[in-house]
Amino acid sequence: MKVIILAGGGGTRLFPLSRQDYPKQFLQIGGEMSLLAQTVKRFRQRVNPEDMVIVTNQAYFHHVQTELRRWGAERAHILLEPAARNTAPAIALSARYCLDVLGCDPGEALFVAPSDHLVRPEEAFAERIEAAIGAAQTGQIVTFGIEPANAETGYGYIQAGDARDIGFAVRRFTEKPDRTTAESFLAAGGYYWNSGMYAFTIGCLLEEMERHQPDLAEMARSPFDQMLDRFSEAPSISIDKAIAEKSERVVVLPFGLYWNDIGSWDAIFEALPKDAEGNVIEGDCIPFGCRETLLMSHGRLVAGVGLEDTLVVETPDVIVVARRGESQKIKEVVEQLKRRQRREAVEHPKQYRPWGNYTILVDAPGHKVKRIVVQPGQGLSLQMHYHRSEHWIVLEGTARVTIGDEARMIHENESIFVPKSTRHRLENPGKIPLVIIEVQNGNYLEEDDIVRFTDTYGRS
Repeated sequence: MKVIILAGGGGTRLFPLSRQDYPKQFLQIGGEMSLLAQTVKRFRQRVNPEDMVIVTNQAYFHHVQTELRRWGAERAHILLEPAARNTAPAIALSARYCLDVLGCDPGEALFVAPSDHLVRPEEAFAERIEAAIGAAQTGQIVTFGIEPANAETGYGYIQAGDARDIGFAVRRFTEKPDRTTAESFLAAGGYYWNSGMYAFTIGCLLEEMERHQPDLAEMARSPFDQMLDRFSEAPSISIDKAIAEKSERVVVLPFGLYWNDIGSWDAIFEALPKDAEGNVIEGDCIPFGCRETLLMSHGRLVAGVGLEDTLVVETPDVIVVARRGESQKIKEVVEQLKRRQRREAVEHPKQYRPWGNYTILVDAPGHKVKRIVVQPGQGLSLQMHYHRSEHWIVLEGTARVTIGDEARMIHENESIFVPKSTRHRLENPGKIPLVIIEVQNGNYLEEDDIVRFTDTYGRS
């Protein structure tokens, strides 16, 4: 059995926490582990990391790599999609990877799952995996159906048909319905939310792809390297539309566990623990007479007075306030920000890099101030800037600084100046994170004023 974890999505419904450059699979919801890390942990009950394939793209590669390393799963495989083509091509590419690179045979079972859902309890989830894999090895395509708790319009629905030895035949899939249709599904019974999880053998997947999506099947017959080269030619289509809605081999298993796709702020409110008044309080927040309200701070003090059924999310650069039940519309806010070319729609205030991260503290004409964290054993590229000088002050840890041909060690409460147009490098040779304040001065302070000479991470 191989586990395929889909981690290439870039959703915006959890704005301002999730952004285009830092989507929700990397967020820590309700604990220290990211949603991706929690997903990997769930599957480690059943398989080792080397039997997992994380499908993502180049933009998120270092995020995925950092999460796997942090939680001891660095032996998992990272498969980079050359282009965004939805879930069916991603799964087809994963199957080809398993055949050609991992040496699997067509009878190998694959379990496909999103990287950004919550599932509880984890022990019972392992039992569900066993049931799904057992059914998949009889030649069926297995998906889990989530018993609907309400007439949710943000999920797809699966209508169950006749009972099978395990689960039910699938009568039909329905994409996200309107409120009236969702209420009719709930009243009729026999409908489930679509979990997005699938199990099948590689051979079964390729056979059904041949039958229902021949263009993609033709590409999937190519050796892995050739399929990778041609991947951008693949149709952009979900696994639901490409195969599941058409195949007669699909069965749905009632999931019977807690599941939450964390697809909106309303979903987060439902998932997190609450106080006696039904409030979710995260960070430096003070509620006064609030009920059924979410207050979340990531820096500044947030005080809520007399709020009811309200969502308040604070980040260093954006504050979002919404009525509960309306959070799906946050996606429309992000679209408007993109039309206005606001950087907040794309950039997270904390920018992650393969060596660590930085946060912009001040951004004004002629100067910019950053807080930079370099992880142990990591370092920035040997680089130069034409238009800015830099002044580095070490707050924590020890820095190895190269300026021109000279290298020296800089310790806590010490500083160093980097002139314009001078080759330089910052490295952390120590055992703890290096934290510095960087003060930039110049007439042009954008990130594209970087000339790299050598780079450990292959960036140009």
